[in-house]
Amino acid sequence: MNHGNVNAKIAGGLLALKKRIDAAKVPPSKLDESINLATWNIREFGRKRRSEAAVHYIAEVLGQFDLVGVVELRNDLRDLGRVLQILGPHWRAVYSGMIPDYGGNWERVAYLYDSRAVTFNGLAAEAHTPRKKKGFEYLPSASFWRAPYLATFKSGSFDFVVLTTHIRWGSNESARHDELERLADWIEAKRQDEYAEDKDLIVMGDFNIPSKTSSLFKAITKHGLELPRALARLQHGSNLAKDKRYDQILHYPQFPVNFSNAGGVLDFFLGDAHIKELFDGEMTREAFTYQMSDHLPLWMQVRTDIEGFRLEQIVQTQATERP
Repeated sequence: MNHGNVNAKIAGGLLALKKRIDAAKVPPSKLDESINLATWNIREFGRKRRSEAAVHYIAEVLGQFDLVGVVELRNDLRDLGRVLQILGPHWRAVYSGMIPDYGGNWERVAYLYDSRAVTFNGLAAEAHTPRKKKGFEYLPSASFWRAPYLATFKSGSFDFVVLTTHIRWGSNESARHDELERLADWIEAKRQDEYAEDKDLIVMGDFNIPSKTSSLFKAITKHGLELPRALARLQHGSNLAKDKRYDQILHYPQFPVNFSNAGGVLDFFLGDAHIKELFDGEMTREAFTYQMSDHLPLWMQVRTDIEGFRLEQIVQTQATERP
């Protein structure tokens, strides 16, 4: 992390932020043994230039993780570049093209990762709903407002696919429900594909799901996607009020031991009274969300050394095959 020669206010803000980060108890990752994975909706990141303080704070939060799926990255990438410069030369970004209409909201999805811990494995692609032939054209019957974005990564002996999405808010839950079901169907088809890049699939992002008991949660988990245990037991959400579970990390674990018991929400906000510890002047919560965000990062630790588990599977398989 290279914060450089910042002014006294930003330095004090970084110290206050570090205390909030420490309170989240994100465990350190270990090279070739574990990574810290997160999803974060950074509100309209790139629509309007962030302050110098906000760029440093966003970098400090991102730097707690090894791989982050970012949603609401907008068409202007200059603030992303400022953040990457602070994170340092080992950090990389893989991002989608922006969608230039009001449904797509000029948004991208990005993966930011520390190349010392995670390697990009080559595939980066948008997910699109199936098409049917109509005349001479192949057209979808419905669409994702913002195309989910998937990429392949490797860490230790663990190769995996991450899909990150930002589901529409829409005018009602019905439209959201339909899009979530389409996504669940697309993911299941991808997983069952004979030529799938990898069977280890992590699905995350902003699903605009209010709670685990919502019909929207049932829609995305209809084919067996599930919450890792560390996140299933969370008692609060990842919005600033902590009463909504819009953000999710879900998985079909090929190797269940991958998903550790460490996970949670990193609260960089604490409450309205603490805004002044980070920013000058009388800043409202609404203004704060356009500097930091209206979402908190949701994270979990993933074990990446699975060689021992693979060897145990081989032994068990051969033992059951003996006459």
